[in-house]
Amino acid sequence: MPANRIDTHFHMIPPFWTDALVKKMGKPTWGVPDWSFESAIAVTDRLETSTAIISLATPSVSVWEGQEQLDLTKKVNDFGLDLVARANGRLGYFATVPMPNVENTVKEITRAYEDYHADGVILISSYKGVYLGDKIFDPVWAELNKRKAVIFIHPGIPELKPLEGVPQPTVDFPMDSTRCALSLVTGGVMERYPDVKIILSHAGGFLPYAARRFAVLLHDYTMKNKSEQDIVKLLKLFYFDTALSSPDGLPSLMNFAAPGHVIFGSDNPYISSDQQAMFTRDQDEWKGFTGDQLHQVNRLNAEALFPRLKGKG
Repeated sequence: MPANRIDTHFHMIPPFWTDALVKKMGKPTWGVPDWSFESAIAVTDRLETSTAIISLATPSVSVWEGQEQLDLTKKVNDFGLDLVARANGRLGYFATVPMPNVENTVKEITRAYEDYHADGVILISSYKGVYLGDKIFDPVWAELNKRKAVIFIHPGIPELKPLEGVPQPTVDFPMDSTRCALSLVTGGVMERYPDVKIILSHAGGFLPYAARRFAVLLHDYTMKNKSEQDIVKLLKLFYFDTALSSPDGLPSLMNFAAPGHVIFGSDNPYISSDQQAMFTRDQDEWKGFTGDQLHQVNRLNAEALFPRLKGKG
């Protein structure tokens, strides 16, 4: 029986965006993968995915400013919505927003929900060293909370010198996801905006593995008004996709995450088709799932986040 997965970590790479990014910043040392609409649909077939929710990856449109950023945001969203229309139900959409410009981001969130009915919004974990829990972003969270939005947080590149011989996505991405999660908890976002649902990429970086450590030390240093158990409860509010998760990491992820909070992700096309197949196969063959947990991860948990997908596929 096909897995009928819902893939919430599935990127598009608009050619005009790639050209503009290379012109602005130069070609990334880890390269830009080949991508097309046809190849994206082929991946969904190969991984037995009924619906993939597409998004623009790091750095999104954050390296531009002013009208140039607004124009590119609109062009990206128009491109993504065209893909959704062409895909006949096979694709959903996380809207791109012009962060870190707060005022324009709030306006774009309004359009995303009222004009083109996006499935959610993608944010980057940090912008120029400022993480999403910073109070400067409160108007964005207030608007997302009003929409009861699903937010997909993709890691960014922290303002650190890269390790020699280690491409930054290898270790700095999971680190930035972890820092972002702690920022959202210590900054009070998870409490002030309870109606948002936040998906952390790549199994939440190091969060599931080190959650107890974080809770104990946060209680000692900066969150003395909360117990360790209260802090763990806040950390458990996050959702986690399985992109690049191996049998070594799945025990920590499944042991830590709240029931229903782990969902499938492939990270197409930023890892190769062979790597996607390997991680997906390893997940499906992992012996630690109980009951129908695998089906929950592959589909049912995402259906709960995106009710319009229930029963499709």
